[in-house]
Amino acid sequence: MKAFTQLSSYEGRGSMEGWLTRIATNTCLNLLRSAKRRPQLTAADLSEDESRWIESALARTAAEQHQSRERGLVAADLAGRVLQTLTPDDQLVLTMIDGEDASVKDVVEVTGWSESKVKVLAFRARRRMRTAVEKLLSSKRRDETAEA
Repeated sequence: MKAFTQLSSYEGRGSMEGWLTRIATNTCLNLLRSAKRRPQLTAADLSEDESRWIESALARTAAEQHQSRERGLVAADLAGRVLQTLTPDDQLVLTMIDGEDASVKDVVEVTGWSESKVKVLAFRARRRMRTAVEKLLSSKRRDETAEA
């Protein structure tokens, strides 16, 4: 990258290979000098309290990431189940536009429908999906309160 950005400074006095080698060498030397100015901290340099704090923070982060992935899987499963309750046209439109980030024009090309039909189908399908999810969530809440 440096060679490309500095191509205008190449005067042609030496070989291009030599010029490129010099750039690579200087870049490596600069990186080594920079590393000496900023020595890395190792785990052995930490106090016992600092080590415990880092371990605790890493454990919390790992647990949060696991919970986030788990919630994502649950949400994807729920979306898939609700999507299956919709008509095939609704499924196609939502899968393409919301699932695959296709544009309305892409859906028009694939289906041969008009642009307005695609937009209306997507709007109505989203509304039906939202209603179905709300029903599921409200029935789940009712079940949980009945159990308590």
